[in-house]
Amino acid sequence: MNIKITGSGSYIPTEKVSNIDFAQHVFLNDDGTPFPHPNDIVAEKFLEITGIQERRYVTDDLNTSDIAFLAAQKAIEDAKIDPETLDYIIFAHNFGNVKKGAIQTDLLPSLASRVKHDLRIKNPKCVAYDMLFGCPGWVEGVIQAQAFIKAGMAKKCLVIGAETLSRVVDLHDRDSMIYSDGAGATIIEATEEEGGILAHETATFTYDEAYYLFFGNSFNKTHDPDVRYIKMNGRKIYEFALSNVPLAMKECLDKSGIDISQVKKILIHQANEKMDEAIIQRFYRLYNQTPPEGIMPMSIYKLGNSSVATVPTLYDSLVKGKIENQEIHKSDVIMFASVGSGMNVNAIVYQM
Repeated sequence: MNIKITGSGSYIPTEKVSNIDFAQHVFLNDDGTPFPHPNDIVAEKFLEITGIQERRYVTDDLNTSDIAFLAAQKAIEDAKIDPETLDYIIFAHNFGNVKKGAIQTDLLPSLASRVKHDLRIKNPKCVAYDMLFGCPGWVEGVIQAQAFIKAGMAKKCLVIGAETLSRVVDLHDRDSMIYSDGAGATIIEATEEEGGILAHETATFTYDEAYYLFFGNSFNKTHDPDVRYIKMNGRKIYEFALSNVPLAMKECLDKSGIDISQVKKILIHQANEKMDEAIIQRFYRLYNQTPPEGIMPMSIYKLGNSSVATVPTLYDSLVKGKIENQEIHKSDVIMFASVGSGMNVNAIVYQM
């Protein structure tokens, strides 16, 4: 028995927001003082560092659970399964449903329960639950689905990663330009086909690292101090990722028994183009090699960082042939890797 992704789907929001759209924002330092550079310089430096040209936001009428449902529908259709046969729905997100203009998150009922409801699944044995694991949530959801299947507790699982970060950003913080919205979903099944999940690795670092990403006040000191926004210590996260993600990837690959030369693609969390490139360089350096050209498909330049949605939407785009100059074939070995709040890192070696 092998455990494979048998279907995938994604929802890419329709609202395009370019870097130019931030021209009228009033960016501030964390102490509330005016940022010293004009916005055109800020946008230029931002693009240089992150590779992000534009990002996608959901329309006002949609919430995280809505776009997750739309991605899930596509994954179910792609896998050609009856949703009533699902044993688990694992929904990775970080902020729940945050309605446009609201200051509270809505997690009652859980977003996984809402998706199950919207899919009109009657089977009570289909267990739906949410996962809070930072940006690596979808990868961890796949690892959990594999564990359920291996333990004989499931045959089919729906794993979703979805987020609407546009609802929790501080518009006075330059980091708000990084974040975006999106949803990706996959069906994980037991199958007799060759390949599937070959190895995985996960680690959580909290001793010094737990609060590198956190909920904090607006940089605009006139704003309500009880309203919180996503905040990050970018430098610390960059250093953490470069130190720990390549090691987790190496442990995972070594555990799989696959030689690095056999890895065809690495699908890494779309957090920051320069950071992702540096992670891949360090990973290959651990084997005294350099990365092959085209090893790392990217979507961040047009989709931004949609947290848990970046890896499953990237996978869906890759297998559907929607990424320019990138393709994947049957039996190819790929890797998934992610890093995010917690601080968590994880990786999967997977054969198509």
